[in-house]
Amino acid sequence: MTALPDYFCPTDGTRVPPGTLAWCCPVCRGPLDLDFSPNPGPLKSLAGRVNSLWRYAESLPLPAPDFSLGEGRTPLVPLDGGISAKLDFLMPTLSFKDRGAVMLAALAARLGPDRVIADSSGNAGTAIAAYCARAGLPCTVYVPAGTSPKKLEQIGAHGARLEIVHGGREQTALTAREAADEPGTFYASHVYNPYFLHGTKTYVLELWEDLGGRLPDALVVPVGNGTLLLGAALAVRELHSAGLIAKAPTLYAVQAAAVAPLAEAWRAGADEPLGNTPMVPTFAEGIAIPQPPRARQILRTVRGSGSAFLTATEAQIAAAQLDLAGRGLYVEATGVACWAAVRDGALGERTAVVPLCGAGLKSGLASV
Repeated sequence: MTALPDYFCPTDGTRVPPGTLAWCCPVCRGPLDLDFSPNPGPLKSLAGRVNSLWRYAESLPLPAPDFSLGEGRTPLVPLDGGISAKLDFLMPTLSFKDRGAVMLAALAARLGPDRVIADSSGNAGTAIAAYCARAGLPCTVYVPAGTSPKKLEQIGAHGARLEIVHGGREQTALTAREAADEPGTFYASHVYNPYFLHGTKTYVLELWEDLGGRLPDALVVPVGNGTLLLGAALAVRELHSAGLIAKAPTLYAVQAAAVAPLAEAWRAGADEPLGNTPMVPTFAEGIAIPQPPRARQILRTVRGSGSAFLTATEAQIAAAQLDLAGRGLYVEATGVACWAAVRDGALGERTAVVPLCGAGLKSGLASV
């Protein structure tokens, strides 16, 4: 069996041995990273491999589990003006979160906990519930009151126990973290557990393969907790270090203008959110995170790529959802935020890819 890498805290350097149920730094209680340096293979080495994200075996910290649903390898389709869309809503549970959820379930199955818990505003919880069902792991998902009924139905259908938390997304996360400290509990956190990021990085590995060993000028990703952005940055660094791309693309981060703590911090030159961002209603509920635990990492990553934050208004999000639907792509409002931010020419003549992260059937049509 493949040896697991150590965890380490990116804030204070504390190391945590593998094979434990620890979910955070024991010193600062912050998120962990993995001491893992993969060596991705050249493009020609991928010929004939399994048609899922597990084809990038050299880049992943775990071997493929026997309960894979064939996740990954989603289509790339052109939109306008050098911008293409990657259809990550065409995943087994209809969102990009499957990329990281299968990694967490594979790790949990290896560790053999008494229970698995997760917290989510919908898509991550659905993905964790589905893969725990496949792996035969008991699962509880904490969700905020007001979560889309369709997402609640999907989580419950996979056999997970639902815990509805009153008080919003932040209170939901705090409640789950308290439960995560109970003995025998595996916290399948898409924010705190770095295995999730090593799953989401396959989004970029697929782009690199589908574009013939290159990447576009810009990658535009939605940011709430930053799991896709940080995973994308991991993949870019690994491909560049291995000499498989000559130049790293620019990473643009997109937030809803209604709840944009990271965009505001970036504009102010701050290292973290400026204060208590008010939680106001937004169509892009999946990225409405007032206090992201990895905020410093996210801001450092965007600045390090020489990039910027972009925001999209509610009107822009609603219009972009209808625009994509008119092109045959029915995507939930959170998943269209990137297209909303760039479809009117914000990137100039640069080539770019935007992810369409979740299916429209999960939450319905936005309207203003």
